[in-house]
Amino acid sequence: MVTQIQQRKMNILLAYDGSKHAQAAADLVRSLPLPHPSSLYLLGVLSPRESSNHAILEASLDQMTSSIQSPEMTVESEVTVGDPAETILNYTEKLDPDLLVLGAKGLRATLGILLGGVAQQIIEYASLPVLVVRAPFKRLKKILLVTDGSRCSETAINYLAGKVSPEGVFLGEQFPLPLSVEVDVLHVLPPAPSADLLARNWPMGPELIPTTTFDVAYENSFLEEEQAAGQALVDKLVLRLEMSGIPANGILLRGDAATEIIEYAKAHQIDLVVAGSRGLSAVKGWWLGSVSRKLVHYAGWSVLIVKGLPHCVKILESEDMN
Repeated sequence: MVTQIQQRKMNILLAYDGSKHAQAAADLVRSLPLPHPSSLYLLGVLSPRESSNHAILEASLDQMTSSIQSPEMTVESEVTVGDPAETILNYTEKLDPDLLVLGAKGLRATLGILLGGVAQQIIEYASLPVLVVRAPFKRLKKILLVTDGSRCSETAINYLAGKVSPEGVFLGEQFPLPLSVEVDVLHVLPPAPSADLLARNWPMGPELIPTTTFDVAYENSFLEEEQAAGQALVDKLVLRLEMSGIPANGILLRGDAATEIIEYAKAHQIDLVVAGSRGLSAVKGWWLGSVSRKLVHYAGWSVLIVKGLPHCVKILESEDMN
């Protein structure tokens, strides 16, 4: 059994523009049981043509600062002028936060698009965990942790639950989650090969598909082994979360990764999707740019992308040396 689990002290940078999504982001941060001494830096960035709104945004930030301030957390705020995405990314280097939080859409985001231009740029280029929050925020009750089994997916798990040794010794602090939160762990297996799938994806057209005789027994054996490996991964991660005191369920699906994740989240009232940012490789991993972009663009809920790229590189270098 794991003992003496502690929640991580967090230094958070929250990009704030007064929009309903930015306010939802602030509400989410306020709902977290952040231990002392955590800190929050509220950053408002105005483009040069919006600089006349400086006093309005500053007043909104002051009000938000007062509402969030608590004995457990120090809160500072600042309004500056510059390119929003570039400025926010520069502040992540300056402040070195544990987490960057922002609203999915700003005040001037195009209607009908679930991810604003600033959020999109930050998701692409930030090198730290990024939490994109969508309004309205109620409270975190159900989290979906998705994994492709890669070492950088494990970075997301460690960020959420803290590290645990194979012997069950707790090695690190976990993300400050509300006690009532439940986590579903989801792994998506690739679609099973079929004549229909081959016809739809064959580059030269279905009429030119070469005639092939499939070994049905071999194919079924391969799918069973793949299923067993996927189930073992899910079971391992469920146990991993439960060792950290986080109630968890395991789900194994097969199909298009982004589609399965989005449909599952819709059907099960997921409040937050958590995932690492890299897969195994350009060939083996499904957690690549296309999947991550689909999740943050088309999902109607908040998404935490644990970028962790420097950490992943360190892991790979360390394992290569051993």
